Amino acid sequence: MALKCGIVGLPNVGKSTLFNCLSDAKAQSGNFPFCTIEPNLGVIAVPDNRLTALAEIVQPQNVLPTTVEIVDIAGLVKGASKGDGLGNQFLSNIRETDAILHVLRCFDDDNIIHVDGSVDPVRDKEVIDIELQLKDLESIQARMSKIKRAAGIGDKDAKKQYDLMVRLEKTLETGTSVRSLEIEEEDLEFLHELQLITSKPVMYVCNVDEGSVVTGNAYVDKVREFADAEGAGMLVIGAGIESDIAELDEPEERQMFLEEMGLKEAGVAKLIREAYKLLKLQTYFTAGVKEVRAWTVHKGATAPEAAGVIHTDFEKGFIRAEVMKYEDFIELGSEQAVKEAGKLSVEGKTYVLGDGDIMHFRFNV
Repeated sequence: MALKCGIVGLPNVGKSTLFNCLSDAKAQSGNFPFCTIEPNLGVIAVPDNRLTALAEIVQPQNVLPTTVEIVDIAGLVKGASKGDGLGNQFLSNIRETDAILHVLRCFDDDNIIHVDGSVDPVRDKEVIDIELQLKDLESIQARMSKIKRAAGIGDKDAKKQYDLMVRLEKTLETGTSVRSLEIEEEDLEFLHELQLITSKPVMYVCNVDEGSVVTGNAYVDKVREFADAEGAGMLVIGAGIESDIAELDEPEERQMFLEEMGLKEAGVAKLIREAYKLLKLQTYFTAGVKEVRAWTVHKGATAPEAAGVIHTDFEKGFIRAEVMKYEDFIELGSEQAVKEAGKLSVEGKTYVLGDGDIMHFRFNV
């Protein structure tokens, strides 16, 4: 399922350092603007303790986690919407993602240049927002003139689309992102077709210094304030610390380092899981002696849609699904025990998956 989160932000806020921690891909990083020019793509395993627990019971030959794609996009600057700083290329890369991880610098360090000369995450956020909103406004206005003609000669669908675009235009002109608008269900498909950058869900990632990674700081407090007002997610992470952790080869060394820092787990593990949620994804499992595997589906996916993730033939020839709840399997210790307890259900085409379901599919092609 090729859904991507794009890491965005101003130059020198720690995007590429963070991406390097997330992925085995080594994005160039440096203390100057536009260090990242081409977007770097990482396909990253989603940490999930449930997969480990299932594997301990089943003892399979292979264990395969599910993944999420993260794209490191070059730093934006003022004027990007007009092409400044390779802006058109960068904005095009953002448009191709499905959700945004907005990295904000929340630390002081005189040795690391800030493009605006001082640290202010509120200002930095607004700079990015304005550039993305201006680009969306340009896209909307370019399309409105074409639709307006069709709406004017009685095309009902075109009239409805034009009315929506008028709303979008007014919203963007007030400096508000499209994601803040309430959109009717029937208009969502057209909104998706527009590929507006500010319609994408966003999570703010506060990159802090070592001393603030547990308790946060005044910069983080400011980010939390506007994130709460927007209903957006927020995560505090120390990219420098994560880089140090990534250099440790042994799990025991990593755990000892985390404990010394007062952390329960690496920040990148939290970030990957939050990116997964931001994309509105969930996991189901298949469990057998050959393989225990995690699979990705959209929240709200039906049993045939989940089967199609494994192979399109499974969806086309879907007959039924045998479903075990993860909690029941862990508690009872085997598929046979789940069956004997009467907790294995047989579901049809309308069954909507729950997160963590363990599935067997029956199909005929």
